[in-house]
Amino acid sequence: MTLRHPFPYSLLLFSFLILLQCTTRQPEVQGAPDGVLVLSPQPEKMHQTIHNFGASDAWSCQFVGKNWPLAKREAIADLLFSTALKPDGSPAGIGLTAWRFNIGGGSAAQGEASDIRDEWRRADGFLQPDGTMDLTAQPGQRWFLRAARERGVKTFTGFVNSPPVSLTKNGKAYSTGGNSANLSPENYPAYVQFLTDVIAGLHSTENIQLDYISPFNEPQWDWNEPNQEGSPWKNEEIATVSRMLNQQLVAKALNTRIEIPETAQIDYLYRTHNRPDRGDQIEVFFREGSENYLGDLQQLAPKVAGHSYFSTWDLNKLIDQRQTLAAKLREFPELEYWMSEYTLLENNPEVKGGGRDLGIEPALYMARVIHADLTVAGAAAWQWWLAVSPYNYKDGLVYIDHDKNDGAVYPSKMLWALGNYARFIRPGMVRIGLDRSDQLSVDATLDRAMVSAYLDPETGKTVVVAINYSQEEIPVQLATRHRSAKYKCYRTSAVKDLQLLGEFKSGDTQRLPPRSITTLVEL
Repeated sequence: MTLRHPFPYSLLLFSFLILLQCTTRQPEVQGAPDGVLVLSPQPEKMHQTIHNFGASDAWSCQFVGKNWPLAKREAIADLLFSTALKPDGSPAGIGLTAWRFNIGGGSAAQGEASDIRDEWRRADGFLQPDGTMDLTAQPGQRWFLRAARERGVKTFTGFVNSPPVSLTKNGKAYSTGGNSANLSPENYPAYVQFLTDVIAGLHSTENIQLDYISPFNEPQWDWNEPNQEGSPWKNEEIATVSRMLNQQLVAKALNTRIEIPETAQIDYLYRTHNRPDRGDQIEVFFREGSENYLGDLQQLAPKVAGHSYFSTWDLNKLIDQRQTLAAKLREFPELEYWMSEYTLLENNPEVKGGGRDLGIEPALYMARVIHADLTVAGAAAWQWWLAVSPYNYKDGLVYIDHDKNDGAVYPSKMLWALGNYARFIRPGMVRIGLDRSDQLSVDATLDRAMVSAYLDPETGKTVVVAINYSQEEIPVQLATRHRSAKYKCYRTSAVKDLQLLGEFKSGDTQRLPPRSITTLVEL
């Protein structure tokens, strides 16, 4: 199997691993009191490189970025992207490092004729009915693109829910044609032209390079209800369009890479399940000899993207599906896994998707999914769905009033819980092994202390994230290779928002409060 454009950390990591093997010492432990959980980071046990944590601009940014008062826009952008500190040393924002830009299908211009009942879920579009490109379209979303870049975001993905309505079979941004694409083959070239025009246009008008283009979103769903923009895609249709797009990206010397397949659930990556011709997409697209093999495309990103929806309950399912995905990926060592979309859609004994909740309970549920995606599935990126939400639903990091022109801003605990990871695990850091004195397996920790560790290969410093899902306080000690190592402690809980709690030394006992997320950052 041949995949080009490997991510640029391999040589550095190899050199660092050799150095560690030559210098590793066992952690220095002074003898922890009974009942204390001792955590020992193992930097010589390297796993995946973490590239980013992110979110998308769907759908509210089209109004907020265009119409809301500048001060409130800036405040929202700071919450999402800023790496600045408050006077007490706590983060002012969560420092996202990736941003997903929704390339609209043009349903907004159709208004009620789009059939999409919720105006907020319609999307503006660059392609006009006369076939021309209007690069001044989507101004609200372009404002957030600039705001993200100005605050240090480096990775941008343009994703499409529906092809432009002027190209679709039914002239709509949702499908009425069964399980195949809402795009006739004769319009594939026009769709590819549109995508490359958007890439080039954003670069020329905003000086923003889309690192990835995602032409297909959740292709397993039929998208036959007018609830939002969307289109199904069969595997052969994805393969055909991807080959055409690759050819045009190369011909136009565009450095953007193609991201596929954005599966609606992670199990569609490794099995057909209930979607013939739309599942088992690792095998279909990356197994040499497959008729839809794409692994040799120059501009195809060496990764698979999937969504964690409907895979998080019960806890056996949470672990089993990610273990199965990880096992499948071991057959394709050139591929990374990126979790590119998730929000709390489930209704189960622990969480209900409906009903806005700014508190710690949905934040803990989210944190457990992040932990499982990173430590079991081996995700190299983790990206939330709606960065900004006006809805009465557990789908937002930042909530706003349902007003297109102004309103209040409500940061959620889900924002700060994601920040326990995003703000401190920066691009290029590597997940490393972590020994626990209780020797519990990952599936045995899902209702208590879930802990993961990360290494900055440039500095040799570690970051440890600990989720206490239980109702009881858990005392812990970090056992590091240097007794003098110092850490800063940041916590999200019912009463704290990624708050700096101070410094402590390796070997000091720290107490994880019930229902909390704590990040320990080595100095």
